[in-house]
Amino acid sequence: MRTLQLIFIVLTAFSGCSKKPATMPTVDTNKTMSGTLTYLALGDSYTVGQSEPQAESYPFQLADSLNDHSIKVAVPTVIATTGWTTDDLINAISESGITGKTYSFVTLLIGVNDQYQGLSIDNYRQKFTRVLNEAISFANGDAGKVFVLSTPDYGVTPFAQGRDSVIYPQIQAFNAVSQTISKSAGVNYIDVTTVSRTVISNPSLLAPDGLHYSGAMYALWVRLLEPVVTAQLKR
Repeated sequence: MRTLQLIFIVLTAFSGCSKKPATMPTVDTNKTMSGTLTYLALGDSYTVGQSEPQAESYPFQLADSLNDHSIKVAVPTVIATTGWTTDDLINAISESGITGKTYSFVTLLIGVNDQYQGLSIDNYRQKFTRVLNEAISFANGDAGKVFVLSTPDYGVTPFAQGRDSVIYPQIQAFNAVSQTISKSAGVNYIDVTTVSRTVISNPSLLAPDGLHYSGAMYALWVRLLEPVVTAQLKR
């Protein structure tokens, strides 16, 4: 167990120490001057697309796909860094300079590092509620314009070394919390955990580090996410 943890730390599997927040320029209205929609993506390594080019991350693929379908979306504003827990994300938001600004829609994916670092479910419940409320505020108070993604199951990746029977139930416990809070708040909840487990039969869905995901996996997430986003943006 100790050896596995050291490997994870050395390879920065879930370490955010060496990387500054991937924050894009922000805007302070729901649309740009040209009428283009604005998009805020909040999260951790799964949002920045660790080990893959930025263009392959799910926020950038989502924006590209929406643009391809005639929904004009600006370059995403990303507040995310590998290794962030929910507490880290809350702190980063307060220091990012985006407080008080609003966006056309917001995505949120956070929780894997809370689980990995052994933080309590109760702490996650409290902090996820807080960050979700902030996400809704960034969406100008419109819960329907907020999209929460479930935490993927890294237990089936090579880095987990066959510990999925331990990791998966823990991931699902955290997901149960985020889903319950999301449903109560009236935001959209998208399950990407199920598709994340398909790396067992399709290694091409993994990034070169053997832990995070390739652009092909993020494309599958976008397939699940885009119809929900499109429906909400058109309502």
